[in-house]
Amino acid sequence: MNFRLLTFLNLLLFSTCSSSPPNFVLLFADDLGFGDLGCFGHPSSLTPNLDRLAAAGLRFTDFYCTSPVCSPSRASLLTGRYQTRSGVYPGVLYPGSRGGLPLNETTIAEVLKPLGYATAAVGKWHLGFGANGMFLPTKQGFDQYLGIPYSHDMGPCWNLTCFPPDVKCFGMCDVGTVTVPLMHNEVIKQQPVNFLDLERAYSDFATNFITTSAKKKQPFFLYYPSHHTHYPQYAGPGAAGRSLRGPFGDALLELDNTIGNLLATLEETGMINNTLVFFTSDNGPELMRMSRGGNSGPLKCGKGTTYEGGMREPAIAYWPGTIRPGVTHEMASTLDILPTIAGLAGATLPQVMLDGVDMTDILINQGKSKRETMMFYPTDPSEKYGLFALRLGKYKAHFYTRGATHSGSTPDQDCPAFAVLKAHDPPVMYDLEADPSENYPLYLEGRPDIQAVLEQIKNIKEKFEASMVFGESQISKGTDPNLAPCCNPQCSPRPSCCHC
Repeated sequence: MNFRLLTFLNLLLFSTCSSSPPNFVLLFADDLGFGDLGCFGHPSSLTPNLDRLAAAGLRFTDFYCTSPVCSPSRASLLTGRYQTRSGVYPGVLYPGSRGGLPLNETTIAEVLKPLGYATAAVGKWHLGFGANGMFLPTKQGFDQYLGIPYSHDMGPCWNLTCFPPDVKCFGMCDVGTVTVPLMHNEVIKQQPVNFLDLERAYSDFATNFITTSAKKKQPFFLYYPSHHTHYPQYAGPGAAGRSLRGPFGDALLELDNTIGNLLATLEETGMINNTLVFFTSDNGPELMRMSRGGNSGPLKCGKGTTYEGGMREPAIAYWPGTIRPGVTHEMASTLDILPTIAGLAGATLPQVMLDGVDMTDILINQGKSKRETMMFYPTDPSEKYGLFALRLGKYKAHFYTRGATHSGSTPDQDCPAFAVLKAHDPPVMYDLEADPSENYPLYLEGRPDIQAVLEQIKNIKEKFEASMVFGESQISKGTDPNLAPCCNPQCSPRPSCCHC
């Protein structure tokens, strides 16, 4: 019996036995490396709830984001499209950015809304604020939102408390702009945010959303893009000082505690067996922060680079009774989450070019992936340079390599910013099954089999780049300090007067 038939029979059985469509909980960590979780091999991380998900769910070893930095990676996750199509490049969005995720892009929330789903986002948005909050989640298909609309380091933090009783945040963060606000829907609740109470507020909001949806018998989609474990790390009383790994470990434990609260609520409401929980991260670890910056495990470099450590992420899928425990080595991506959720919910796909594929066969049957390739764009993609790297099956070819400030401090000389842009002709090739660390380039001479793979990769790259239509760059629209969220918009002098 083939995989497609098995998938069809499983889904038929599911739809027959279930009285309602499946729910979805999408968990998205920040700057978390491939080697940061206990279940992915870290010896001192304390992540009992994520470890539980991995033990009872499906753990991915070859799962990718689409960009080694925040905003473009999030755009791809929610739209199923490379960031070049939506225009969320180069780099990331800022508090006063004029642009954001274009409103004509279709998010997962907007795919599910026509089917009657309740939708909520909680945490780090980072897809734009804009004039009058025009790019907030509530404008992109989410019924409710509680969170900071960008990175929590995008405001002065030197005098803010990140750990109890009064341990100040590490470093300065961004100065010359407003302090980071906590927003409920489109209203600023607090500015600056109270980091010691933030995770509790997120947990309460998310669990209340699940409970309310269950009481209404309404299917739901909860998107939780966490601030953890991005710099500066913070944690409240429930996690501070409780891990073996210092501030980074405490922040990670606080994220894990919230995930535990969500799982407990799913169990208490009877929703656990009708909910797909999916966990991954936006990009690799910020190695420049050293012990506060995460760990890419055996992978090369980290955040900001197109090496494996910058874009291969830990990922776990959990759905009791539907997903069998196990490990998959099939290639998959954040791009694939939208079409997978749409397929499971019976939703109509957006009528645009999608780059994602349906992962249902992997999830339900631990079957083969429909994804044959993964494209690697740098933080500043352009039509001039095109793809920096391309993976086909187990082989990866680097056409360009470059280090990044984010990956400084590592002893690998290919990772820091002084490893400048370098073109490779012929491309540098690796066998990622034999050498996931990208240490040992494959020799082409005397290897007609490798030469044939390289020619295939070149042809795929050429066709892909010829078909790629770059959207207007949202980030190149620049910034206007007056657009940054301020709870006292008429106050003076800005930004220091923006307190409430």
